[in-house]
Amino acid sequence: MSIIGIIGGSGLDNPDILKDPRDERVSTPYGELPSPVRMGTISGRTVCLVARHGREHTVPPTQVNYRASIDALRQLGCTAILATTAVGSLREEIRRGDLVVLDQFIDFTRHRAVSFHESFAPHAPAHTPMADPFDASLRAVLNGCCDELAIPHHKTGTVITIEGPRFSTRAESNMFRLWGADVINMSVAPECILANEAGIPYAAVAMSTDYDCWKVDEAPVTWDDILAIFKQNAQRVTDLLITAIGKMS
Repeated sequence: MSIIGIIGGSGLDNPDILKDPRDERVSTPYGELPSPVRMGTISGRTVCLVARHGREHTVPPTQVNYRASIDALRQLGCTAILATTAVGSLREEIRRGDLVVLDQFIDFTRHRAVSFHESFAPHAPAHTPMADPFDASLRAVLNGCCDELAIPHHKTGTVITIEGPRFSTRAESNMFRLWGADVINMSVAPECILANEAGIPYAAVAMSTDYDCWKVDEAPVTWDDILAIFKQNAQRVTDLLITAIGKMS
């Protein structure tokens, strides 16, 4: 039976959703994870949960060891990865608390390792296709479960990943909207790139917590705003993950 990886983001760093949980330390060639991988089961399936920023949320976005996270899940035999992330909405119709099943990303980071390859074997360059970076089958499961659970959601969405940890200027926020981004965060692009390079199907469900700063009739986003909305709606994400894993083959 397949082993499912979960990468939990802001507000879902340490969820109590696994049956018979235990901690597993995994060494990787890329360094250590800030917290052990939490192993357990959901619906009889083995699940490996990584807290992206550490269980106490101590690791800023740029310093997250994305390569170690994906490599640890690869070593543990994960055949699919479901990720969660808090995002800012760049569209009026994506409201606070809405979920977005992402289908595209724009990588606006500048200081992160985005490949496992630090060199190529002679005459063997490795360039990973990335036209459709989020796995279609996993996305279909997530969207179907959102429908089943009557969770307000958007079946597609483009996320732009920025470096952080600062938030956008208003000029940047408006630029990202013109580029076609629907939501903004600080984590998904490197993670998704590396999962594709590792050959592990990856999908991400994003929760909209704010309107970044493009919306001039509202105050610009703060970290407290993000946490407040995520805490109010975290059960939706938890229910979605549990339901989705129960339907995965």
